[in-house]
Amino acid sequence: MVLPAWGVARVLVATALVTGHLLLGHVDDPLARVTTRQGLLAWDGAFYADLAQHGYAALPQPALRFFPLTPLLGRAVGWVGVGPRVGVVVVANLAALVAGFLLVRLVRHEGFSDDVARRASWLLALAPAAFVLVLGYGEGVFLALAIGIVLAARNRHWVVAAVLGVLAGLSRPSGFIVAVPIAVEALRALRGIAPRELAIRLLAVLAPFAGTGMFLWWVGDRFGDALLPFRVQTQSNLKGSFTNPVTSISHAVSGLVHGRTVGTGLHVVWMIAAAALVVVCFRRLPASYGWFSLAIVVSAMTSANLDSFERYALSAFPLTIAVALIAHTRWTGRLVIAGSAVAMTGYATLAFLHAYVP
Repeated sequence: MVLPAWGVARVLVATALVTGHLLLGHVDDPLARVTTRQGLLAWDGAFYADLAQHGYAALPQPALRFFPLTPLLGRAVGWVGVGPRVGVVVVANLAALVAGFLLVRLVRHEGFSDDVARRASWLLALAPAAFVLVLGYGEGVFLALAIGIVLAARNRHWVVAAVLGVLAGLSRPSGFIVAVPIAVEALRALRGIAPRELAIRLLAVLAPFAGTGMFLWWVGDRFGDALLPFRVQTQSNLKGSFTNPVTSISHAVSGLVHGRTVGTGLHVVWMIAAAALVVVCFRRLPASYGWFSLAIVVSAMTSANLDSFERYALSAFPLTIAVALIAHTRWTGRLVIAGSAVAMTGYATLAFLHAYVP
């Protein structure tokens, strides 16, 4: 159920990379040659690979916005003989596979049919932004952890949720956001629970913040400013400062309507789709799914720079379950999956040609 979707996604990304090389002669952007040459280590993948190979001290400050879990795992895998750079790609792809298996298990745990689980796994693998799960990015690691955390919390395995929460906090700047579904589940059925159980639940909720805090403490000790990863992340040439989501969206819509910054304006379509799917999550899934998805989507919308919105929204895995529930007939399910696969291949091709920021 999971392996076919995982395999198809990698074939499509390979096709996009080959297409990118074939189209290079028709592209004026000189950076397109860089990204196509980098292949699966293009864009952020280059930072993760450099961190795995050289560490933070050898790289400029912007590298601090990439949290250490994926580079460390890539370095560990590299010890088997493939090297840390290849190790990052191996980690990303194995994590995506694990995420798919965990998603199927989670969907079944919630009482949905195998058909829903199958559609959800295909949609996660072939979402428009899911080509980053093939590149040397940290998205696959975070997705696997987030799904595992929700599965553990739904089963009241608080220690497992806590351990995975620490790792999620070490995986990306917004990794602590997994505390949202843990907190929602921890607040259920509080009446009459023992103090020890309450303490364990609290520990699970705080664990993602502890993971993030560990890295920030190390940064502060090494570079003299614990908040450097966030200061770098909010620079205008990267994610940008936090802003009112309404302001970001209105600027994007204006650019779309008046022909300015059309590429940014196209993010509005995905924002509308994500917002609608969050509503579906609240209506048809447990509350923790809805709040987790809302937190991620709103967080992505608060950026002054809307580039990579689709990638950030991909982390809200309940949205894929929502689509799987909506596209419940045989033909609509196939149509949505096929359309998503085409979109993913197109986005991957544009990313390799330096025409889309993943």
